[in-house]
Amino acid sequence: MSEFLRPEARAALWRWREVGFAALVLATGLRWGLASFGALQIVGWALAVVGAGLGVVALRRLRFSQGGGGPGVVQINERRLAYFGPLSGGVMDMDDLIRLELDGTARPAHWRLTGQGEHLAIPVNAEGADALFDVFASLPGLRTDRMLETLGKKPETVVLIWQARAPDTLRLH
Repeated sequence: MSEFLRPEARAALWRWREVGFAALVLATGLRWGLASFGALQIVGWALAVVGAGLGVVALRRLRFSQGGGGPGVVQINERRLAYFGPLSGGVMDMDDLIRLELDGTARPAHWRLTGQGEHLAIPVNAEGADALFDVFASLPGLRTDRMLETLGKKPETVVLIWQARAPDTLRLH
């Protein structure tokens, strides 16, 4: 297959692979749901719902992806994020994260992560940065739509995306 497609076309197909899979699941579910009877019809409608859900998530990941090829490499292992860059890098446990910002003043834009005594600046197009979507989406209270909208606008300032709540203070009556 590599002989028949230009590298750019192959990269575009690879980038859209999750959306294509979701569309295939949705189409199969709709076909079974509309053209079958009994148990297969029920399975078809369930499959269509699953395909639609997969499609929503796939489109969000696609909007988050900045194409890779940027400076450095991101690795995530059991909620421990590591960034190895040409000039900086570090490791941070995501449970220690207290602030997430998008720095549009840097070129390319950077995710700025602030932990308890730790700071990481990760280019949005670093190799493996696509995996940050799942990590960021798991943050309590993070609005992924707002994050994706901010990333798409390419701001010229530093924008706060998420901040941990201060722990509730103990009240004695």
